[in-house]
Amino acid sequence: MSYPLAKKFNTFSLLIFITSSLTFSLVSRADISTITSKIIYFSVDAQPVDQALIKLAQQADQSILFSYDLTNALNSKAIDGYYSVSLALRKLLKNTHLIAQINAKGQWSIKQKVKVEGYKDTKPIIKAKKKIKSIERIAIVGSHINGRTVKDLPVPVDIISGDTLRNSGHTNLGQMLQALVPSFNFSRSAISDGSDVLQPATLRGLGPDQTLILLNGKRRHQASLIHINSSVGRGTAGTDMNAIAVRAIKRIEILRDGAAAQYGSDAIAGVINIVLNDSSDQSTLETSVGAYKQGDGEDFTLSYTQGLALSHDGFVNATLSLVEHQSTNRSGLHGACQFDQCVQVENGHWQTSDPRELSASRETFRIGDPSYQQLSFAANSELELNKGQLYGFLTYSHRENESAAFFRHNANTHENPILGDSSAAIPQGYLPKINSDIEDISYSLGYKVSFDNDATIDISYTYGKNQIDYTTSDSLNASYANYLLYTSDLTTDELRTQLPCSAFAYGLSLSLETVNLLFKKDYENYSLVLGAEFRQDKYEIIPGEAYSFEDYDTKNHQPLFEHDAAGGIQGFPGVSPELGVNESRNVVSLFAESVTQINDFLQLSAAVRYDDYDVFGNSSNSKIAAHWQVNDNIILRGAYSTGFRAPSMQQMYFNNISTQFIVDESGSLLSEEVETFRNDSTLTTRLGVPTLKEEESDNLSIGLIYSPTDNIDLSVDFYQINIDDRIVISSKLGMGISHLLDQAFIEEGVTKGQFFLNGAGTKTQGTDIVASWQTQALAGNINFTLAANFTNTEVTKLFTPSHSTLHTIAVEKIFSEQDISIIEEWQPRSKVSLNTRYKNLYWTVNLLLNHYGKYTITDGGKQTYSEELLTDVSINYQVSKKLSVTLGSHNLFNVMPDVNSIGNSRGGTIENEQGDIIVESTGVFKYSRRSAPFGFNGAYYYMNLHYAF
Repeated sequence: MSYPLAKKFNTFSLLIFITSSLTFSLVSRADISTITSKIIYFSVDAQPVDQALIKLAQQADQSILFSYDLTNALNSKAIDGYYSVSLALRKLLKNTHLIAQINAKGQWSIKQKVKVEGYKDTKPIIKAKKKIKSIERIAIVGSHINGRTVKDLPVPVDIISGDTLRNSGHTNLGQMLQALVPSFNFSRSAISDGSDVLQPATLRGLGPDQTLILLNGKRRHQASLIHINSSVGRGTAGTDMNAIAVRAIKRIEILRDGAAAQYGSDAIAGVINIVLNDSSDQSTLETSVGAYKQGDGEDFTLSYTQGLALSHDGFVNATLSLVEHQSTNRSGLHGACQFDQCVQVENGHWQTSDPRELSASRETFRIGDPSYQQLSFAANSELELNKGQLYGFLTYSHRENESAAFFRHNANTHENPILGDSSAAIPQGYLPKINSDIEDISYSLGYKVSFDNDATIDISYTYGKNQIDYTTSDSLNASYANYLLYTSDLTTDELRTQLPCSAFAYGLSLSLETVNLLFKKDYENYSLVLGAEFRQDKYEIIPGEAYSFEDYDTKNHQPLFEHDAAGGIQGFPGVSPELGVNESRNVVSLFAESVTQINDFLQLSAAVRYDDYDVFGNSSNSKIAAHWQVNDNIILRGAYSTGFRAPSMQQMYFNNISTQFIVDESGSLLSEEVETFRNDSTLTTRLGVPTLKEEESDNLSIGLIYSPTDNIDLSVDFYQINIDDRIVISSKLGMGISHLLDQAFIEEGVTKGQFFLNGAGTKTQGTDIVASWQTQALAGNINFTLAANFTNTEVTKLFTPSHSTLHTIAVEKIFSEQDISIIEEWQPRSKVSLNTRYKNLYWTVNLLLNHYGKYTITDGGKQTYSEELLTDVSINYQVSKKLSVTLGSHNLFNVMPDVNSIGNSRGGTIENEQGDIIVESTGVFKYSRRSAPFGFNGAYYYMNLHYAF
């Protein structure tokens, strides 16, 4: 679907329109300080007014004149948020009988509002000195109170301060945003291979790859993983949100609107910009410990942040962080027979006298969070150089993770073959582990210079790389055991000792290099931005060891022996050299933006961008937006944009063979080997699947801001996002669907396959609501923020390439009911949060309520999960000026999702010959492993110590 009228704006005419008027930019490439008042982040505790004024003046980088006698006996209010200087002073001086005035030269002074007995203005006037280093002016202006919705832009933006992130008590960024931002989802899954450790992060219910991530305003590289199993985001590749040290973050800006015309590919749902610390005098040490109510999932974190002032108004700020997280396990009991001596009796139970079965462990699975250890580092710096600023930043993360696959029991002779003693290669069965080693690095270096004519040039180079190395352990290559059984003269005991239990499976690597040139100029009533960008993507799949992928007892797709065992190391098989990948592509972009203040009430914005990819072609996109101040209390805003998302390198070139589990018609869970084919493979070429092209989108948003008083804000934004040619991954296609497809599979030597193609159209509609109120009570400040997101995504069209083999097959065969359900139903359609924060001189209390709406999973059957309310609470005490202690809990009341009733495995009842029950279980998946919006670990408790040097 599209908007015909808006489509009439062609690129050329809009460019002419822009150069004479308009723009918008998330991290504001256009400095609109000539149009609106400066907005600064202030954080001033309640204290004597004279000290509070000095602190505020330093943060504002302005001088403030005041009398010591007039101010030292009064106490100020605390302020914490984004304000203009005038509003910050008004809030600071509330109920003090003092007012702030500014003269014609822009000098602030503090005066007595009414005559107050006891105060005599006899001491000399004090001038609060400003800092040498200028405080950053936030280009995205903030709200009037300690809320998050930016008021002076034509599109909705949330600003989450670093303190708010840290006060959430979570240990990783994804979970922090999940708790604080209703439109953000960070769904958890289990036994989903790489998706267990790199969870998909989404905005407004769209895909992980339809939200652009920036770091200090620069495009950030994606993770090298692509989600190919049945989880939220199946077929997409997102960004590793947890690779950045949380304590290094100053704030996060979330644009809830399409922005491809400003930033290029991926910015369909919105943009998340992570801004690093820039303080030159910060020195903090922080540690925390925590665990879940069930006694597992222990967390330990330690971080140190140091800021230093450099000569020539420069700074460097660095953070080193260590995190250790133990695994959780919420699996049910293994109720199926693990050995082959069971007989089903009339009551449906399984009966056995085998002592191995009677004594076998029933806690065979590990379903929950993986364990990990992470070292991360981040640094941010700027230095005055030759009338300009030389700037740079660096992030590094190394994370070692361990997750679990499916348990392979004794009777599973295909994956645990029988040896000469009539027992399995690993008699008690085995639980394969997936060890992923993730290394993520990025750095940027730039130089910007301003001229006397209000023009600025900014040139920068940014590099980022994500690499994941997978090793499968506590496992075996069943075909190798079978091969030794038939070809060697080893005894059974010797054979078992000869079996390797681990192997390097494969590696993934994705890098991004970006060179960006930006020119901006401010005129009397508008600002203009022109820019150019060059990017290069590189993608690699590094083959694994032979033991990880070889099928030793098969040759030319034919078994060599009477019994055929599974090839490749079980749980997470490797990639052969034939499936190795080393590909790259180049992108050249040109863009222009501007903003025009038509009058005191109306601001118009627009942008246009052209991107040329050497793989699939080019894309041109545009955006127009308006901001209308109806009166002092009401603002109307709206925007329309076209957007696109280029096919990711992973979607174009990823290929492997993996073990996936499906639910058959009887409800049983079956394992199968599925090959994922790259877009230009011989199979897809034979089937007539064309080269992937870009997704195209239309984004329309209309919003209202209502501010009845200085301390109350309400914003409501409606949006609709239409996406055409959405890139999806096909179902796991098998034999028997089509004669031509069967023939192609036979020639490739596979029985199951999947691949990427442009095959869907979707429509997303929703509403964002944010309401904020700040008041004083109980000798402190109380902030209330109510935020909600209601969204619905509908698959409006499914199609296959015309003139292809697939076009002769019913589209429902190519895209299953589950594939459609993942897009439409696997994320909650609503999420509402109420955040209450009380703060005085010594105590800070946070109460966060998160209401998750219903969601539905299709996995063999269909199950709708109930809405749930989670409660987070934390209490912070300022022990001294330098030390504070926090105690808190997430999910205080131990709320769990509904018990799973579909897609289960290993359920059943086993009894001995006397009829005594040995085990009775509905299955190992007590909760859905496919999608869990708030997880299924239960209540979590933590303690945090923060020391400021």
